Amino acid sequence: MSTLKTQYHHGDLNKSLLESASLIIKKQGVESLSMRKLADTVGVSRTAPYHHFKDKNALLCAIAEQGFCEQEKILSDLRREKNTAEEGFKKYVHAYVEYALQHNETYDLMYGRTLWKAGNPSDSLKAASKQTFKAWIDWVEELQEQNILPNNNTPLRIGQTTWASLHGLARLFIDGIYLDKGDLSDMIEQMIKNLCSTGT
Repeated sequence: MSTLKTQYHHGDLNKSLLESASLIIKKQGVESLSMRKLADTVGVSRTAPYHHFKDKNALLCAIAEQGFCEQEKILSDLRREKNTAEEGFKKYVHAYVEYALQHNETYDLMYGRTLWKAGNPSDSLKAASKQTFKAWIDWVEELQEQNILPNNNTPLRIGQTTWASLHGLARLFIDGIYLDKGDLSDMIEQMIKNLCSTGT
């Protein structure tokens, strides 16, 4: 536990709790996280986390919400770069899969059954996920206009199916179906060609 011990500044406990909880689930899995362990890790009283999160479900929702915000920021930062549309799409696909693999426990919370089917997703989590997906669909529409993605269906349908490809590849590596990450870059490049070569 000593490697997880952290320090926080007065008034910034919420951020420290989220950071520490994310580190715990990254190293030990969601099942190992408890409000008591979190309090001990941060070095606060056992009741302190409850002033910010009413229970573990609320804490996990906040972690997932933070993940969606990070994912949306990756997209918005990339769109501000001076890339061609094709370069931008390629970079995003690589960045998406990289984020999923580097933050696999958070990614599981963002898109898995723990919160969406077996848990109780908070209103703010639902809003963050919808906003992130909206940003993606808005970009898909631009990519269709620039003939990078096929325009033989609506931005919603193309966005849904394109995202499903990204998500599917990420999950295959996260779940251990594919283990050789040396193949990952080549697989991503081939997937990009498949997605972009459909035509109108």
